[in-house]
Amino acid sequence: MAFESLTEKLQNVFKGLRSKGRLTEEDVKTALKEVRLALLEADVNFRVVKQFVKSVEERAVGQDVMNGLNPGQMVIKIVNEEMVSLMGSETTEIRLQPGKAVTVIMMCGLQGAGKTTTAAKLAGKLKLKGKKCLLVAADVYRPAAIKQLELNAKKQEVDFFSIGDKNSPVDISKAAIEHAVRNGHNVVFIDTAGRLQIDDEMMRELQDIKNSVEVHDTILVVDAMTGQEAVNVAKTFDEKIGIDGVILSKMDGDARGGAALSIKSVTGKPILYVGMGEKLTDLEQFYPDRMASRILGMGDVLTLIEKAQESIDIDEDKEREMSRKLKKGKFDFEDYLESMTQMKKMGGIASILGMMPGLGMGLKTQELENAIDEKKMARMEAIVLSMTKKERQNPDILNPSRKHRIAKGAGVDISEVNRFIKQFEQSRKMMKQLPGMMGGMGKKGRFRMPF
Repeated sequence: MAFESLTEKLQNVFKGLRSKGRLTEEDVKTALKEVRLALLEADVNFRVVKQFVKSVEERAVGQDVMNGLNPGQMVIKIVNEEMVSLMGSETTEIRLQPGKAVTVIMMCGLQGAGKTTTAAKLAGKLKLKGKKCLLVAADVYRPAAIKQLELNAKKQEVDFFSIGDKNSPVDISKAAIEHAVRNGHNVVFIDTAGRLQIDDEMMRELQDIKNSVEVHDTILVVDAMTGQEAVNVAKTFDEKIGIDGVILSKMDGDARGGAALSIKSVTGKPILYVGMGEKLTDLEQFYPDRMASRILGMGDVLTLIEKAQESIDIDEDKEREMSRKLKKGKFDFEDYLESMTQMKKMGGIASILGMMPGLGMGLKTQELENAIDEKKMARMEAIVLSMTKKERQNPDILNPSRKHRIAKGAGVDISEVNRFIKQFEQSRKMMKQLPGMMGGMGKKGRFRMPF
């Protein structure tokens, strides 16, 4: 995951600050030298780092901080605020035309950045907001581009437009917008061609499209894995054709994350979304304050709650029934399976814990996964799936012979089945003793953590 190394280094710096009862100016400067080095190693633009450290130092060596009751915590607060400011302070939305007018969004970027997939992800996001979207195949050079966009459109259940690869991107764009007006589409995404590197021909083609049709938003997709090169690409695209915002793809990969901290300062253009995986649902709106919290190891509860609201579909009656069962300690293995499904939809338990303040602090994704032991959880799921429906609904009927059959079906030792069932029973007793701890947030704003 992006920023893992940076988060770990900053945590070590902050640990040293918190351990001091009072701070001297030299303490602050020493800590900021380490922060500076950590940011540079994360591939943050050196000019951005220089200004960031200067801003933090000017605020941190003030009398109010030095003479405060908790100076270390105050310095951390200043670092957080300056980091939020660095990334843009406010969340920026895509500009949509009011009413029934068609919003035209031109997607651009280098080949391999994930532009075509991101266009489909965005269309899916806007579809959930009630928009009728049209994905337009204007990449006439890459053989698989048109087919890829068409398949993604089907998966997202949004409309697709293509007139093949024998027409120019300008003619395709004009025809697509006419089609959109006739068919009542609200948003048109023009998926343009990328190149392995920036060249004049690509820029002319993009400019020709903008000159021929009214483009309301020009969105650049850049690969977060390329670090500072992503910032250079964004700067060049903005200078040549003008962009309105950036989407960082592949933020779930082993990226150092410098692009996210540099793009706004270098280009003046906001980051709109970040791609967090290959699934068409793995696109998160970019919130500078939440990203700063993640980088500093403070968790991201708001995004966790939103993921739950989007991923978990529970009707009112079902939610009330679950609440009743939890309070009485009567939940069964059917409920356990449902909770496992919910966690998978939210990205897995490692992803969930990584957003929880304290729980994921300072731990790398791999360390979280090792601590949780996903293989063990898969075996537990196999045990439950080896039960009959009657056994899942009535755990009390699980006698020795049934357990032996379940163990054989799950491919595990009988001792593992006994241990799992015992743990499950203990969980039921605990839930009965602690009513309210599993309170919820479903569709109406209630959050229910899967057990």
